[in-house]
Amino acid sequence: MHYLVTGGCGFIGSQFIRAALRKDPSLVITNIDLLTYAGNPENLREIETLSGIRYHYQQGDIADQALVEKIVRGAKFDAIINFAAESFVDRSIAQPRPFVHSNVNGAFVLMEAARAAGVRFVQISTDEVYGSLGDTGLFTEATPLAPSSPYSASKAAADLLALAHHRTFGQDIVILRCSNNFGPHQHPEKLIPRMILCALQDEPLPLYGDGLHVRDWIHVEDHCAAIHLALKHGRSGEIYNIGAGNERRNIDILRIILGHLGKPESLIRHVADRPGHDLRYAIDSTKARAELGWEPQREFHTALAETIEWYRGRGL
Repeated sequence: MHYLVTGGCGFIGSQFIRAALRKDPSLVITNIDLLTYAGNPENLREIETLSGIRYHYQQGDIADQALVEKIVRGAKFDAIINFAAESFVDRSIAQPRPFVHSNVNGAFVLMEAARAAGVRFVQISTDEVYGSLGDTGLFTEATPLAPSSPYSASKAAADLLALAHHRTFGQDIVILRCSNNFGPHQHPEKLIPRMILCALQDEPLPLYGDGLHVRDWIHVEDHCAAIHLALKHGRSGEIYNIGAGNERRNIDILRIILGHLGKPESLIRHVADRPGHDLRYAIDSTKARAELGWEPQREFHTALAETIEWYRGRGL
């Protein structure tokens, strides 16, 4: 098997590559990554010995049609998995254009390349495309799309393009919409690593609004396990929601981090809320569990403690 992975130097993509190469000793992976600020080659340092044998890296932009077509023509891929994305909501509010470029135009270029090659295309999406939930209920795959930010709107647009490609061209496409990921190697702009790093340095932990926004957390290893299963067993044209049922308020996440590190809650600083901030996300992953045979394995508190210690162990 030979997979083309895009955005493989990022947080989730690098975890997928490491896990996939460990799981299957015959697998070959080619990784396209532009190495923007969030792409870090250090995330794949442990597989350097496989470079040129089972792992190949190409720096480049997924929206570069000529480059993508050249790479796809030059090898016989069995699937294309698209992790590449601009993904930080705050950045999308400040500067939306790069999100449309990568998340919409780039995804379209990849879909077209997969269609020409006749291979499966897996779009790694997000639960944020559904918008905000109230105090009750869960996102299902049938929940209408109602994105609140330029980021989530760009991901929703790519999802709709993917579904249209399946319906119009009969293209083999699977979409995964996952809840908030955490774990080692995550970029420090994201909530959990940012708060860990602030706490380690005894700096204020900035918390949007009242901190009562709820997210459904999943360890990145569990997300990648679902992607592996969807590659092999996902039905073409289907969407699979991936979530571990770990709903937590943002303020409670900060309290857990501070408690683990023995830091005072007085470090929490409430700051002005961001525009369009979704109140709550929560995933119904019944379909993925039934059709893919997937179940999350990582217990939340243990996995979060390990993540905190990973960042502390980095000497930060």
